[in-house]
Amino acid sequence: MSSGTHRRALTAALIGTVLAVVAPATAVAAPAPDAAVAPTVRTLTYDATLSAEFRSAVDQGAAVWNQSVVNVQLRPVTPGQRADIRVIADNGWPRAIPTSLGKGTWYMGRQAVTQGYNTIRISSHEFGHLLGLPDRKPGPCSSLMSGSTGGVSCTNAYPNAGEKNEVEWYFRGLSRARGAVPAGVLIKD
Repeated sequence: MSSGTHRRALTAALIGTVLAVVAPATAVAAPAPDAAVAPTVRTLTYDATLSAEFRSAVDQGAAVWNQSVVNVQLRPVTPGQRADIRVIADNGWPRAIPTSLGKGTWYMGRQAVTQGYNTIRISSHEFGHLLGLPDRKPGPCSSLMSGSTGGVSCTNAYPNAGEKNEVEWYFRGLSRARGAVPAGVLIKD
């Protein structure tokens, strides 16, 4: 073997060894996918400290929406942080007062719970109002926003495809959408 051939073989072997060692590190450090393709997620915080015995139902109602939509996520407020959404338990009927898209107060009314309505469905429904959805009464149990017209036996806490799409559309532009629930209007379910 000539010295030129020997050098080329040694160089090829050396390059192969370097690539074998460097390649895994390069693969791990690959750039993230284009951020312009990924959806923008708007995080809304909620304060459920005044939701009393319904805290678990409130958290489960938020989890329903987090599993159902991509453009908006609901998270509990952290100490010292101002919440977008306040949740309060009282003895009345469940109701929501949106102040703008994704902001406002809703009430977990014990009157509906006493009558036998499902607390997680109530929670998901009321969050739905603050996410821009109106009541859709009368309606079937398969429609979360049918509220109490779904009946006491209705435990469906998940929005249907149309309700999900509507919320996704409202939060895609991150502004109040035409057709969404107007701000400052009491929505009594």
